Amino acid sequence: MDLGETFEWEGRRIAWGRAGRGPAVVFCHGTPWSSWLWRPFAEALSGDFTVHLWDMPGYGRSSKHAGHPVDFGVQAEAFTALLAHWGLDRPHVVAHDYGGAVSLRANLVHGVPFASLLLADVVAIPPSGSPFFRLVQEHPDVLARVPPYIHEALVRAYIGNASHRELREDDLAELVAPWLGEEGQPAFYRQIAAYDERYLVENEALLDRVDLPVTVLWGVEDTWIPLATGERLAAAIPGAALTQVAGAGHLIQLDAPVAVASELRSWLTRVSS
Repeated sequence: MDLGETFEWEGRRIAWGRAGRGPAVVFCHGTPWSSWLWRPFAEALSGDFTVHLWDMPGYGRSSKHAGHPVDFGVQAEAFTALLAHWGLDRPHVVAHDYGGAVSLRANLVHGVPFASLLLADVVAIPPSGSPFFRLVQEHPDVLARVPPYIHEALVRAYIGNASHRELREDDLAELVAPWLGEEGQPAFYRQIAAYDERYLVENEALLDRVDLPVTVLWGVEDTWIPLATGERLAAAIPGAALTQVAGAGHLIQLDAPVAVASELRSWLTRVSS
């Protein structure tokens, strides 16, 4: 499944793709990831669902213009506009990492209705951010100017640390590639510098207004956002169910692909019947 389509929004180019037939399912990635993480799961579901993938502005194959903000608020606005462009009415939404805050804000602030929501190891409520993440926030301009070979080593180590199991070299290369080169390197530090926890504080204050079926999926070994945060998130959302995935870290899609695929299909079967 390729991101062969583009949506022009506010001067940005958003790459997206769609496949399959049946109820609409939209996948949201996080940072520093892209829709690539969700691609095999979307393809597996495309026989029974119309699956949608997209790269947020500043990520993956979407535009990375230095003058375009990439904070939670902008991404939620972009997601809202993209859903309208697709003409979707109450899609099922699957979110990972940063995509959790984006999808929740689209629903709670912009009033976009979802049929259901699955939140996998999401950035949604405070606190979040690894020590490296916080270091970048304090010195984004300095780190953006480090030699490319040092930058690549930093990004490889940072991304590799998100997995509980050692990543395969080809998977690691796919995740690192968008952040290399003259465009990718400054974009990597820019998206971290744009992180603003006030959006997470706002999300948390609104969680009791969530009025749709929600499943929270969490890797037990997630060291970026610990399971305790997932438990707190699930407890704050009315009727939300929490499923723990053993042996999985923050990159739950790569650490436990069989468990994630099984949970996705089971959840979608329940909520779309």
